[in-house]
Amino acid sequence: MKVGAGLAKYKPLVVIIAVVLVAALAVNYRSPLGFMHIFMGLFFVVFAMFKLFDLPGFVQGFAMYDFPSQKFRQYAFAYPFIELLLGVAYLADFVPMLTDLATLIIMSVSAAGVLRALSSGMDVRCACLGTTLNVPLSTVSVLENIGMSLMALLGLFGLS
Repeated sequence: MKVGAGLAKYKPLVVIIAVVLVAALAVNYRSPLGFMHIFMGLFFVVFAMFKLFDLPGFVQGFAMYDFPSQKFRQYAFAYPFIELLLGVAYLADFVPMLTDLATLIIMSVSAAGVLRALSSGMDVRCACLGTTLNVPLSTVSVLENIGMSLMALLGLFGLS
């Protein structure tokens, strides 16, 4: 397989993150913490939207590697709404400490599931963009979850 062909699978993800980044910079480029919260809010809202296009399809894919979803299918159904609420909370600057703490926990648990799936050699689609866009579960998925966890941690300690 050509390297370019492999990278092409990530084009939708790169475009979405670039648009979210530019939008967040347009809204708040003066304060690092403010920018980070706007970025996280837009990220969660956009990613939740993609999951909600085909909620049953998202649930099926997510439950293949997410720990809570494997035991409680209801969690997988709730997950896009949780992301949407986190996104709105970040955008509204609603109880930042609670929002960051919830994000840290949820994203860390998600990262653990992705890491386990990758280490066991599972070849599944990443449910991060629902079923609308086909992005493979990979190190990029781990970086997304860990990146959001680290930003939430920075927010908790006001280190941004």
